[in-house]
Amino acid sequence: MITRYSYSPMIETGAVVREITVSAGAPEPFTLTEDGGFLLRMDEKCRVYGLGEAIRGINKRGWVYTSWCSDDPFHTEDKRSLYGAHNFLIFDGEVRFGAFFDLPGKITFDLGYTDSDTAVIKPESLHLDLYIITGDTLKAIVSEFRSLIGKSYIPPAWAFGYGQSRWGYVTEKDIRDCADRYRDAGIPLSMLYLDIDYMDSFKDFTVHPERFPDLKAFAQEMKARGIRLIPIIDAAVKREAGYSVYDEGHEKGYFCKDADGEDYVVGVWPGMSVLPDFLNPEASKWFGQQYKALTDLGIEGFWNDMNEPALFYSERGLNDAFKEIKDLEEAPLDALNFFGVRDTLVRLQNSEDDYKRFWHDTPQGKFSHYDVHNLYGYHMTKSAYEALCDLLGEPPLLFSRASYIGAHRYGGIWTGDNSSWWGHILQSLQQMAGLNMCGFLFSGSDIGGFGGDCTRDLLIRWMSFALFTPLMRNHAAFGTRSQEAFAFGDTEVFRHIIELRYRLIPYLHSAFEKAAKEDGMYFRPLAFDYEDDEIAATVEDQLMVGDSLMIAPIYVQNAVARHVYLPEPMTQIRMHEGEISTEELKEGWHYIPVPLGDVVYFTTSPIPLAEPVVNTAESDGNN
Repeated sequence: MITRYSYSPMIETGAVVREITVSAGAPEPFTLTEDGGFLLRMDEKCRVYGLGEAIRGINKRGWVYTSWCSDDPFHTEDKRSLYGAHNFLIFDGEVRFGAFFDLPGKITFDLGYTDSDTAVIKPESLHLDLYIITGDTLKAIVSEFRSLIGKSYIPPAWAFGYGQSRWGYVTEKDIRDCADRYRDAGIPLSMLYLDIDYMDSFKDFTVHPERFPDLKAFAQEMKARGIRLIPIIDAAVKREAGYSVYDEGHEKGYFCKDADGEDYVVGVWPGMSVLPDFLNPEASKWFGQQYKALTDLGIEGFWNDMNEPALFYSERGLNDAFKEIKDLEEAPLDALNFFGVRDTLVRLQNSEDDYKRFWHDTPQGKFSHYDVHNLYGYHMTKSAYEALCDLLGEPPLLFSRASYIGAHRYGGIWTGDNSSWWGHILQSLQQMAGLNMCGFLFSGSDIGGFGGDCTRDLLIRWMSFALFTPLMRNHAAFGTRSQEAFAFGDTEVFRHIIELRYRLIPYLHSAFEKAAKEDGMYFRPLAFDYEDDEIAATVEDQLMVGDSLMIAPIYVQNAVARHVYLPEPMTQIRMHEGEISTEELKEGWHYIPVPLGDVVYFTTSPIPLAEPVVNTAESDGNN
């Protein structure tokens, strides 16, 4: 059952696809606070689930979160915002219900942080719709919510293969060499990703003429080897006369404007740039059609980035900062003044002042970007998806960094710039559960970590988890240690793990499609399947995958075993040096040896394995 309370929403977000009649009265079980918040007293055992990719566990109780799409590459436990704004949560206590706060601006979720027994949800603006969702079970609440927001995106079947990426594959030769080394090691590979290096001066929909002299022929060469090339597209467009995307967008007024009606200029990768107004349907459709420049070259998939939108600085903000620094130049250079200079420059990046200085032209009127900030990445994804379906004649591989609920209908997401830290394996596992609740089924993290230097054992353990995520991509930052599956000398262990992924694809793909079509969850916390099991409700490092499989990965350095809780009798499946063995285990706690290189998972019913292949092009129906 869904009950809707409406508080004069300022704009239609597009998150909801069902029309729900507005109810009068108080938004039970919340009470309204004098300052416009929503308050709930939580009983001692109440658990709080949801909030998409938000960090700090599956049960979110005890921390405070801010819904605000944020470009932040340092995913530490003190962070309150990441790239997505996913305002759905479930309270599982004496009163069990879900709540979706449909608000495109900033909202804070204090879930027992200020007062351990109290949840307070405080929107900056009380122009929102609140949906209260009830059901007999946790899974029923999620299913009902998902029926409200629409079916999840389903990628092409080949997208379930393994992909390799790196910011720093600068030339066609770099990409070909990577493909050759995977082939020579016998390690399956289905996708190679192109980061910003492939572009000409970081300009969207361009190809560097020297680094990639014939991308069409190169894409054909790679596809003949069963490998798709997947380029990045950033949100900002370089301000450069003679660059056709800028010229046409400027002429037609398709970029976000300042208060004086001029294009708002920001600094991102290309330097001075402008921002497409994705909330303007004409501008959004126009930008989507720009992907044709690359689909005409044989490209069938993309990843959208920097679409929070991420701003290094604005032209106006930079000028103001230089004035502040000039004023400090004559002052004594003591510690406070030094930090003043530093902080003046730091504040330029992703400044909320900048977000308040540009505007969107929408069918419902003009809005300050600040008030609709969380919709930007969502509408970029929608723009790309609709255009690419038209250009390709079928759904593309598409995933994004920034998102809002509703974007799950048009693409997947990855969890952004994580790090080569052991704790980020666990963090990724926990994020998968929250994202699935919000409809983002096609998701994954950068295997091995984006920032920092990965080690062989970390990559093995991370891959042993990530082989179960729908999006399986190894990605690393420029200047970091190489972390490809062939980079550590001994390739056999990586070949066995990635081969297992391909052998499991029939099960994983079937489980994914079932979850998408039936408004279910591909990944689930144990508490969702075993609601009467008090121990299952406390387990935060195991997940159910589809109907029949449970994972319990290693995420601690030098660990060779771990405790695993089985809520019912299960079959342990162990892959050791490529060979599969099984063992029947009783319900309860078990101390499971997992030597480095072994993959262990658990099943409640038999799961057949396909024959090993070198890419998804070899599998029937996947080419």
